[in-house]
Amino acid sequence: MKVKLGVNTGFAINRFPEPEDWIAVVADELGLDTVQFTADLLNPFLPETVVAHEADTIRNLCARKGVRVETTFTSAFTRVNHVLHPDAEIRRTWVEWFKRFILLSRKLGAEGLGSHFGILGIRDNADPVRRAERIEQGIAAWREIAAYGAEVGLQYVMFEPMSVPRELGETIEATRDLLERCQEGFAIPMRLCLDVDHGDVTSPNPDDTDPHAWLRAFGTVSPCIHIKQSLRDKGGHYPFVAEYNARGRIVPEEILATLRDAGVEFCTLLLEISHRERLPMDTRVVADLKESVDYWRPAIERERMKDEG
Repeated sequence: MKVKLGVNTGFAINRFPEPEDWIAVVADELGLDTVQFTADLLNPFLPETVVAHEADTIRNLCARKGVRVETTFTSAFTRVNHVLHPDAEIRRTWVEWFKRFILLSRKLGAEGLGSHFGILGIRDNADPVRRAERIEQGIAAWREIAAYGAEVGLQYVMFEPMSVPRELGETIEATRDLLERCQEGFAIPMRLCLDVDHGDVTSPNPDDTDPHAWLRAFGTVSPCIHIKQSLRDKGGHYPFVAEYNARGRIVPEEILATLRDAGVEFCTLLLEISHRERLPMDTRVVADLKESVDYWRPAIERERMKDEG
């Protein structure tokens, strides 16, 4: 099993807007070479000339520092209804946005692109007929997005199982059903980006809040997995620092063992850690990321040594 440790660039949003700064954090401070680039750092809604120039800058700086943009993803400010919006014109706009995001992703060298599947408004979610209609529209939208991705060389698209029904994929059963429905007619595969802290806490099935159950169910179809320390509240995007590790349920060796037992051949574990714009948290971002990398690196290295025999 080949496992890499990387980082989702959500930590940099509005803190490190200049590429040279966040790339230096990744390469020099954290010692990592793999990132999942978040759309909020360079939104495809910006003018094409701006996006093209910034993409060139990012690609060149990453090459200089030995950093690879492996995948791209939506993030805090793009965590919206998008392809499940009740207004058809707005849904259409977001499909076109994803096509522009695909172009940006390819310019950055990414092999895959992901997002939450889409978010239902409360009114649509409460009406079974409208809910079913919106989900069908969402599948059709992702099919179109995947077709465009295939045209420009993207290898796969992904959706992230979430934690409430209107954001979809809140249980293992719901995720399996949606993933199966997103296979027919897709020009490139629909995969998953699992998150060890997601799942419906109101589900009667304990597996739906057990990260190991999710990994066993979907590890082999998840090119990357979001990791953060998970507490009972399942809502903090907590770093792997002593304060939270003492109470958390995510242990590197246990996660890696589950992935190996599930038959996973390769995947990227992505630190997806968020700090609120409050003091003192806002000043601890880089330090907490460094401690998180230090927490995971020994287990990743031991796994590498196993792989090498």
